[in-house]
Amino acid sequence: MSTTTTNAAITVELLRNAACRAHDAMRRNEQRLNEADGKLGDGDTGSMLARLTEALSRADIAQAEDLGAAFALYARAGSAATGSSLGTLLVTALLAASKATKGKTAIGWNELSPLVGAALEAMIRRGGASLGDKTILDAVHAVAEALREVSDQATARRLAAEAARRTLDDFRDKPNRIGRARMFAERSIGQDDPGMLALCILLSDGP
Repeated sequence: MSTTTTNAAITVELLRNAACRAHDAMRRNEQRLNEADGKLGDGDTGSMLARLTEALSRADIAQAEDLGAAFALYARAGSAATGSSLGTLLVTALLAASKATKGKTAIGWNELSPLVGAALEAMIRRGGASLGDKTILDAVHAVAEALREVSDQATARRLAAEAARRTLDDFRDKPNRIGRARMFAERSIGQDDPGMLALCILLSDGP
């Protein structure tokens, strides 16, 4: 089993802590996300993400033998907690991360960009959306690009949050091109995509 090497920092324990923080952020921003989604869809994105992240925070990954096993446990827990299209994409991302980290007990921050890239590719295959459609995929792509060559947690967090926020701002005045929102493309201009907004909240842990 590989324990990975330089800059090793992303561990099962870090994942567990991240899941707990994600649930806290989604719980605090549940209504905000529901309101954003209500302008374009069913108005339940916040509730779905609060439910999904609660399932992740409750999943017991302490005994996972490696990161791959931990991500797989999270994918299983997430799948049981959601049936929505966005939830399915997030579970798909967790499964891709599980495959990419199988046998590794830790990875370096310099390995985060390709890991996010692998998750993005899986999400594109699963959901059928393309970059530029104004979905969470655009923000995930920006994050993957921003994380190239980072080597520490503080820099990774700052650059990821900045990239997600910049993408949210860049796409605000563009129409949604896929999903239910595409039926109201003109109405979506000037509105934040709920998935993008959720990612911004998760990465910044704040407004």
